[in-house]
Amino acid sequence: MTIEHSNEEKLITIASGKGGVGKTWFSVTLTHALSQLGNKAVLFDGDLGLANVDIQLGQMPERDLGDVISGNATIHQIIDHFADKGGIGFDYAPGKSGSGALGSLSRDILRKLRSDLIGLANNYDHVLLDMAAGVDPAVTTLSNHKGKLLVVMTADPTSLTDAYAFIKITIMKNPDANISIVVNSAKTKREGERTYEAIKRACEGFLKISPPLQGIIRSDDKVVDAIRSQVPLLSRHPQSNAAADVKAIAASLI
Repeated sequence: MTIEHSNEEKLITIASGKGGVGKTWFSVTLTHALSQLGNKAVLFDGDLGLANVDIQLGQMPERDLGDVISGNATIHQIIDHFADKGGIGFDYAPGKSGSGALGSLSRDILRKLRSDLIGLANNYDHVLLDMAAGVDPAVTTLSNHKGKLLVVMTADPTSLTDAYAFIKITIMKNPDANISIVVNSAKTKREGERTYEAIKRACEGFLKISPPLQGIIRSDDKVVDAIRSQVPLLSRHPQSNAAADVKAIAASLI
């Protein structure tokens, strides 16, 4: 196995068919959970144009992805660090918020960015990519790798429809994509299981694939409080149900 291939397998893309499913919150919390388990992790904010990982962390980075795109910095130079009160933390590469132009980058630039992320894996156990909702070229290009692709969805019927559409387009572009499902904001574990069974049936019936369930995250008011406070859930409410569920997902990925 080549070094590049091995590095690609360290990539974990977090994506969704639609917005509002808690994808960025999950990305932040999962990265934090992996770090608490002793893994060196970095989170790349790939929601080009609507980046907000730094906001959820309560951070104000000096440089961001816009500096990389403009050629004023490398991906390594924009990396910032977050640490909780216990000193456990992770690195993150801030995105560029409020610039629609970043959402329409050329494929050459996107491929270069993907190559940079694969190279970044030299220094980490896991490189997580928080992608924009939907299937624009930035999402499909940066997600086309040999690592893991976690599709986040909820019980909302529109989330199911859009998650299926995302998986369909992803499989068309990358038939070997390593896709798993994460059900977020489930009222109960049983509701989460039913949601997963619905997307699984659709994928088996029309795409002839059976993406496994990576985990179910229960609906939890503590999540909203953490987001509003701009403090990661595992710092503010480490004993909450949602925190336990994300920790379980992190453990399953190691």
